[in-house]
Amino acid sequence: MPLINMPDFAGTILEEFSARSTVRVDTPVIQPAEPFLDMAGEDLRRRIFMTENERGESLCLRPEFTIPVCLRHIETATGTPKRYAYLGEVFRQRRDGANEFYQAGIEDLGDTGVAAADARAIGDAYAILARLLPGRTLAVTLGDQAVFEAVVKALGLPAGWQKRLIQAFGNADQIEQLLKRLGSPNPVEGLNPMVADLLASGDDAALVAHIDETMQATGYSTNASRSPVEIARRLKEKQELAQTRLDGAALILLREFLSLELPLPDATSALAGFADAAGLKLGAAVSRFDERVAALANAGLDLARITYRAAFGRPLDYYTGLVFEVAVKDNPAVLAGGGRFDRLLTLLGAESRIPAVGFSLWLDRIEAEGKRS
Repeated sequence: MPLINMPDFAGTILEEFSARSTVRVDTPVIQPAEPFLDMAGEDLRRRIFMTENERGESLCLRPEFTIPVCLRHIETATGTPKRYAYLGEVFRQRRDGANEFYQAGIEDLGDTGVAAADARAIGDAYAILARLLPGRTLAVTLGDQAVFEAVVKALGLPAGWQKRLIQAFGNADQIEQLLKRLGSPNPVEGLNPMVADLLASGDDAALVAHIDETMQATGYSTNASRSPVEIARRLKEKQELAQTRLDGAALILLREFLSLELPLPDATSALAGFADAAGLKLGAAVSRFDERVAALANAGLDLARITYRAAFGRPLDYYTGLVFEVAVKDNPAVLAGGGRFDRLLTLLGAESRIPAVGFSLWLDRIEAEGKRS
């Protein structure tokens, strides 16, 4: 038996899902933990309720629906395009609110019309909330992981730094820490003097030989999970990251980009202007952004109620492009959120790339908003 009551408006949500040609699915409450630990993002990973079976395999209570729905799609070998809907309980530790609560949502898999599918996801989330909360003024915040990645790559940072910044997208505190490190790099501490000298010399063969000799002498090599070559590569990468310095002008450009926040109708020209002034080539990412804006307008959404915020992301590692959330104006509680996750199904085992976009509705927050006068 559920420990919490399903909101009275759950039937209305299911009506809305049915009207949007979705197939309702359910997934087991007990899930394999590995996919979430590998792909769900640090913020969610530390909030998962973990257990294990008698064989010692890690399991968890279902913390969200996107990964389970995608796994089910792969396991059933269902063709695409396919629109799935769900409504059920999820379990994760939260700073406020119950640790067990209801979520509903739509996962749109396999639609190759990316801009139109993005616009449909935002439009569906907005329309459902508008029906559930009549009279409320809704506001949409939109971000784009792909545009941020394009900016970071155009600055010419080493691959390791690009990865760090991209993984931190949407976490303002973590981004700020990384930018400070890029502005004032520090040497790697705690290195053996011999290793430090070999790294400085650039003699890779001698470095690998020294690491191998040390592992043999200490007996570590028999149980090592990494080879001397892998350890040497990681040390070089760590040193490169520690020594990388982003010049003042580039650092200012990155901070300027992250400060962009403006109504969506003005966003495309602002991005193009930023790229031109900075001398950065962002053509493909900005073109895709512009296509989405046009699709949103064609879908009849009021673009003036959508704000583009360059630093906005969601703390899930599997997002690849669009990220968005919907709230009541002047109320910080997020009622719906989602985005595009084109890499996820391949990472979960799909034989070919499947474009995907979706959103979740937070039913407890919607219920609380509905009770406000």
